[in-house]
Amino acid sequence: MKNHYRTTISISLAYLFLCLFITYVSSQSLIRQITDDVNTNLKEEEPYVQKHQEISSRHYNVSHSKTVTGMRNRRPSTYSYKIETNVVDKFETRPFTVGGYNWILHVYLNGNTKDGGAGYVSLYVEIDKSGFVDSAHEEVYADLRFYIFNRKERKYFTIQDTDVWRFDAFNTMWGFSKVLPVDTFKDPKNGYLYNGEHCEFGVDVIIPTPFEESETFSISSSSDKYTWTIQNFSTLFKDVYSPVISLGGKKWILSVAPDGSGSGRGKYVSMFLQLYTNQRRAYEYIYVRAMFRVLNQQKLSNREGELRNWYGRTYVWGIVDLISFDDLRDSSKGFLVDDTLMVEVQLEAISTTKYFP
Repeated sequence: MKNHYRTTISISLAYLFLCLFITYVSSQSLIRQITDDVNTNLKEEEPYVQKHQEISSRHYNVSHSKTVTGMRNRRPSTYSYKIETNVVDKFETRPFTVGGYNWILHVYLNGNTKDGGAGYVSLYVEIDKSGFVDSAHEEVYADLRFYIFNRKERKYFTIQDTDVWRFDAFNTMWGFSKVLPVDTFKDPKNGYLYNGEHCEFGVDVIIPTPFEESETFSISSSSDKYTWTIQNFSTLFKDVYSPVISLGGKKWILSVAPDGSGSGRGKYVSMFLQLYTNQRRAYEYIYVRAMFRVLNQQKLSNREGELRNWYGRTYVWGIVDLISFDDLRDSSKGFLVDDTLMVEVQLEAISTTKYFP
């Protein structure tokens, strides 16, 4: 009986110790699991911890060479914003529409410190990206000009950039962090603050559209020439005209004035090149470089002169003093032989303009 009792007690104690051991092991496992879960959660949350980020007004550093400032009489054409208190130092306007998009003007009277504008008036415009049709890829390019009214000079201080600004879903606000020193702005003697606390700002937002019309101008060299033999020259008392000729893809008429023209009248033979009708558009200008020659029929040196002119509203150009009467009449010089004069025009260069569309 005693042995059975001792055996029972031994089994009970063994079972108790077993239960305690299992409980201990389970608790340690649970503690480790909870600790691991907590550590895992902490590690997963780390990327989402908020960090302070400076608000920048552009992708790149603004160089002074790209910023243009000045005073102008013309008031803003897009939006004007008048403030009659300086108790608050940050303002934003209601949305205004330009180019089918809504915009907001932001004014920092004491500067946007998050954009390095401490000590300056800062000005920005913001686009409402909810107006984007394709929010992920849509881009809007705009020219921006900001204004601060100067009551003393009755003019507007303006600041703008020589580059256009690119707005998209990730870059919705652009402008200048350093527009005007706060000390300059707030000194009443300078005229930006008037009637106590009044001041006025403005902005022009211009969305340039892609051009639909264009033109390409080029100049091509040419060797086209026309030689004209004029007989019985001494009997001519009026200007003589050649047949219609083709040079450089255009039609022309060559003319000679035996008695001279303009300042060459009575002393020189003059020669002209006239653009024939319907050879250009009403607004087109054609540049021509040509050489005029009186050919020497004794194979000596020719008498020549160069023409460089634009054919547009004026469609006739020439040289009034191509050859003097004295040289022409001197038979030993070989320009007038058997009362025959030989002249030539050689086209050296001519312009072409292509219009699109």
